[in-house]
Amino acid sequence: MRVSTKGRYATRIMIYLAIHGVKKPVRKKEVAKAEGLSADYVEQILTKLKTANLVHSQRGKHGGFILAKNAANISVKDIIEATEGPIILVDCASEKCGRSSYCVSSEIWNEASLAVNKIFSNYTLTELAKKSEKKNSANALSFEI
Repeated sequence: MRVSTKGRYATRIMIYLAIHGVKKPVRKKEVAKAEGLSADYVEQILTKLKTANLVHSQRGKHGGFILAKNAANISVKDIIEATEGPIILVDCASEKCGRSSYCVSSEIWNEASLAVNKIFSNYTLTELAKKSEKKNSANALSFEI
């Protein structure tokens, strides 16, 4: 399994919204500039996140995007699945495989898929936003006289 740029960027966008979109909606152009992405690509990703009910959009002068629910209730798994689909390492880790009833290796793929899902489920936007703020403050320039 390989998480595409869409899944990785969606996670970055959601962290940005968790930090900057708490009090007011954030425009896609602001997110794009802050994350070094094209506004069109940000819009594509936000559309998928909106379809998955992870973000809301507001129109108008003070419009933009905002989290649809508390950041503590949004996991990386939610974000990846919204943009990439179900997290399954190989097709035989799903019911699609006709050999799963007698194939010994399917157990490995199922176990690995469950482990990846668990890891992605364990990380919430709240945790990632806190880590991001901490890293950014540690990297901020400090001038003393």
